[in-house]
Amino acid sequence: MRGENGAQTLLIDADDTLWENNIYFERAIAKFISFLDHREHSPEAVRLVLNDVERESIVKHGYGLHSFAHSLVETFEKLSVDPVTPELHERIRSFAHQIADHPIEVLPGVPETLQYLGERHHLIMLTKGNPAEQCGKVERSGLKEYFSAVEIVAEKDESTYRSAIAKYALSADSTWMVGNSPKSDINPALAAGLHAVFVPHDNTWILEHEDLAGAPPNQRLLVVERFADLKSHF
Repeated sequence: MRGENGAQTLLIDADDTLWENNIYFERAIAKFISFLDHREHSPEAVRLVLNDVERESIVKHGYGLHSFAHSLVETFEKLSVDPVTPELHERIRSFAHQIADHPIEVLPGVPETLQYLGERHHLIMLTKGNPAEQCGKVERSGLKEYFSAVEIVAEKDESTYRSAIAKYALSADSTWMVGNSPKSDINPALAAGLHAVFVPHDNTWILEHEDLAGAPPNQRLLVVERFADLKSHF
């Protein structure tokens, strides 16, 4: 149920929901694969190796540029036929660290929609990743003012959402998770008893791909084309 004034709580993802993120990693990966220029493995095959390395690296190093740089170096070491010199290590890491310099590209309609939603509902940003990196992006985005709180977590799974419910004393039946990732935003939020809004992004990270779960009884799952479409539902 909604609050007495109709207000609900919206937990809102950041990367690739509020601003562009994965496109910069994809560009770095394309440069890396071109630099590797492997004679036997196709670009697609190299990408599959990188995906596997990234899965392992996340467990060890978490998310963020440090983990990504580690994954590029390890992939190069696995596939390169030549010795990997310190100079090569630095060159490979540079593909990752160039991402840190990119400006925040807020997605179309986001500020206006947050302004609209914030006047009616309780907004909390819920994003995962390296705390320092995510804090920097939040500050540079200019969107922090629309949120009553910003939560930066190491992972977004069912237990994360249950912790958020407890921390903010949220009522599950009037709380929604909004995001672009089935794996991190939608499915675990539904598992935790929340409603969810899926906002697809054409460049969602491949490791975030997962089939959308169906909404359990007494819960709702909305699918919208654009973030601005939230104004039609909230």
